[in-house]
Amino acid sequence: MPDEIKKPSAQPSEGDLPFEEALKKLESIVETMESGDLPLETLLHRFEEGSRLLQLCRTRLDQAELKIQKLEKNAAGETTLKPLDKLSALAKE
Repeated sequence: MPDEIKKPSAQPSEGDLPFEEALKKLESIVETMESGDLPLETLLHRFEEGSRLLQLCRTRLDQAELKIQKLEKNAAGETTLKPLDKLSALAKE
């Protein structure tokens, strides 16, 4: 029988964090690292965590940009979704 049994965490994983929370956490990490009071091992750990959060934020921004690009107003001024294949053609131009 294993010595440790992992219990489910009550906190969401980094991948489940909303963009705003991930950004706040990233800003906090940067401030902590800039203080210059951390040992090297802790700095490396914070850097790795910050890198993961940065990637998460970039992914969320890319997803939001894609959603915005898909929105288009028709002649009546109503917001509609652009077909994805039309977006791909526009991106190639």
